[in-house]
Amino acid sequence: MDLSYSAEEQAFRDEVRAWLAANLPADIRDKVVNYQHLAKADYLRWHKILAGKGWSVPHWPVEWGGTGWNITQRYIYDEEFGLAGAPGLPPFGPAMCASVLHRFGSPEQKARFLPRIREGDDFWVQGYSEPGAGSDLAALKCRADRQGDHYLVNGQKIWTTLGHYGDWIFCLVRTDAAAEKRQEGISFLLIDMATKGITVRPLILMDGGHEVNEVFFDDVKVPLENLVFEENKGWTVAKYLLGHERMGSGQVGASKRELAKLRELAAREQKNGKPLLDDPRFRDRLTRVEVELAALELTSMRFLDKMRRSGQPPGADVSMLKIRGTEIQQAITELMMQAVGPMAQPFVAVDSGAIDHFTSRLAPRYFNFRKASIYAGSNEIQRNIIAKMTLGL
Repeated sequence: MDLSYSAEEQAFRDEVRAWLAANLPADIRDKVVNYQHLAKADYLRWHKILAGKGWSVPHWPVEWGGTGWNITQRYIYDEEFGLAGAPGLPPFGPAMCASVLHRFGSPEQKARFLPRIREGDDFWVQGYSEPGAGSDLAALKCRADRQGDHYLVNGQKIWTTLGHYGDWIFCLVRTDAAAEKRQEGISFLLIDMATKGITVRPLILMDGGHEVNEVFFDDVKVPLENLVFEENKGWTVAKYLLGHERMGSGQVGASKRELAKLRELAAREQKNGKPLLDDPRFRDRLTRVEVELAALELTSMRFLDKMRRSGQPPGADVSMLKIRGTEIQQAITELMMQAVGPMAQPFVAVDSGAIDHFTSRLAPRYFNFRKASIYAGSNEIQRNIIAKMTLGL
């Protein structure tokens, strides 16, 4: 097992790092490192910059605009983005919908959608979760009834991340309510968000931010040509897609950047006249997180080595990256709160003349990151997957 980078891979890391330093817009980076929400225009501008370099879809096949990088290079690319404070492109189009289209899409669907996803012409969002159908996704009730040359979609999706930015949404819908098993009778549809009958309603979270939404479908007409794969076989597509979503949940690079910031804060903040970093209890908690992050990085490297040797995607045990990665992210936000104390106020009134420093956004960030152990399948579900598929329990 090789857990180190070759000279060529180190050179590639230097290339990515130098390009990010020269091309990442300062205003976008500042929003990321200071925990401010990115606007749709920010995401699209950054997407266009990456597309111009040919780096917007590095994991795609070369014939569709991919880079031809191996799995290790793609990992380095993602890690360097996190370290630099560069926003990753929202995964719903470039990573998730595109992966489905590459695997299950018709030639016509690929030709229609993939170039626009690559260039950042369309902003995609995900329509999976529903009230009563989150981790238990097979319980979904949003219906699509075939009527001539189209489906008529009725129902609701919830927790739709950046749904208010969406131009298109991919949805799991129930096309056969009489199917014997819940996983049967589900289909995968691509839906234009400008279609009549779609309503997007914001869900304002406890951090005060608008990130997720409810999406309602009332007699929404979707052409039959927007069905991906076979009718009633959408569960096959959904399982394939969720594997891609969980592989990227570790966020090692971003956590390294946040830990460095945390150390800086702890060295500056005072407790009883001494830096908080000198407090043995705080230092113990910080060191534990650092060790856990180092272990996560090594585990990620093990998966990389396995995949590059076998040429196969990760198995069910990739769920451990999602579990540990999100737990580490949450632990860092907790220590950030402890480090700055009252400065981590939940809201700041900028218009009143108050200083809008990133520490004033630590409490909202802490609240927001409670979701990390829930999205992409809750960590409890991930442990069940490991127990069943890997350990055979």
